[in-house]
Amino acid sequence: MNSITARFSRTDQTDFSRTLNSRVNAYFNERHLSKFGNWKLYIKSAVVFVIYLTPYFLILSNNFNQWVMLVLSMVIGAGMAFVGMCVMHDGNHGSYSRRKWVNNLMGSSIYILAGSIFNWKVQHNVLHHTYTNIDGYDEDMNTGGVLRLSKHAEWKRFHKYQHIFGIFLYGLMTINWAIRKDYFQLRDYLRRGLSPGNKVNQTKEWTILITTKALYLSIWVLLPILILDIAWWKVLIGFVAMHYTAGIILSMVFQLAHIVEDTEMPLPDEKGNLKNTWAIHQLHTTADFAPKNWLVSWFVGGLNYQIEHHLFPHISHVHYPRISKIVKETAREFGLPYTEYRTVREAIASHFRMMKQLGQRPEVVA
Repeated sequence: MNSITARFSRTDQTDFSRTLNSRVNAYFNERHLSKFGNWKLYIKSAVVFVIYLTPYFLILSNNFNQWVMLVLSMVIGAGMAFVGMCVMHDGNHGSYSRRKWVNNLMGSSIYILAGSIFNWKVQHNVLHHTYTNIDGYDEDMNTGGVLRLSKHAEWKRFHKYQHIFGIFLYGLMTINWAIRKDYFQLRDYLRRGLSPGNKVNQTKEWTILITTKALYLSIWVLLPILILDIAWWKVLIGFVAMHYTAGIILSMVFQLAHIVEDTEMPLPDEKGNLKNTWAIHQLHTTADFAPKNWLVSWFVGGLNYQIEHHLFPHISHVHYPRISKIVKETAREFGLPYTEYRTVREAIASHFRMMKQLGQRPEVVA
């Protein structure tokens, strides 16, 4: 991460933020609505957990042939992504419920998704939500040089093919969490003194990480090897298929919201100052997609309304479709961008055109 602290402008010449917050608050107050989750979210939570866990127990019953088990492993992967986006995400943003213990419980579902609460909150809540699309600050853009997701990142010759091979790497996202990334990330965050806000007990965090990883691998790898009457390497194939499916889904949702043609990738000046206020920065760096596709919205936890999520991360995603109208109208009223792709297809096409553009030698693009 860049050693210079990036600072957003404190001057909102248009008074956009105050107006938008006032209108969104009025929406909830006038209708006597809570900004947290409701019965719709609770039903959805039950459904996605069923999608995630039922195939696992079916596999352990050992009543299916191996090809069916492989398909079931991929269904688990889809369920894994759905739980992450619909339940864990709201829980760790504190928007699932007004009760802290419920948010903590739902947020803890990340442990059965191969992740770490501490790492996720630092990378996502602190770095990504604060420094969205800023190279060197937003770690969601950091691929270790394998992919070039910012026009400010170092270019390598093989990047010119990233719009072709990139999709195959997206599937490695969660398996990287499970077996490698979380260990290095925790070490890095602790060294840099980064945390979600609470006082950090390093011994406690390392104990939690190692213990939860051991339990995760015991449930999803060791137990099936012990119970199933198949070779251990076939269990590993199912494990990889599960994670690859989840990785593709989760990676694409992020990419369609930020790495598309109409979003910006600003950098702070030499003193660390950014041009816009934080809220206006979110409008310049974030995009919505498929806003009228209720099925997509349902399964991705409202993250196709990414602008609304970035502006109001503490409001549950079940409210995003309604408040999106307020955000869009207010942005346009103040002459600010509101990037929206009508369909998933449009967003995917824009993403891969952007990946091709970012893959070109910088001198050529300039």
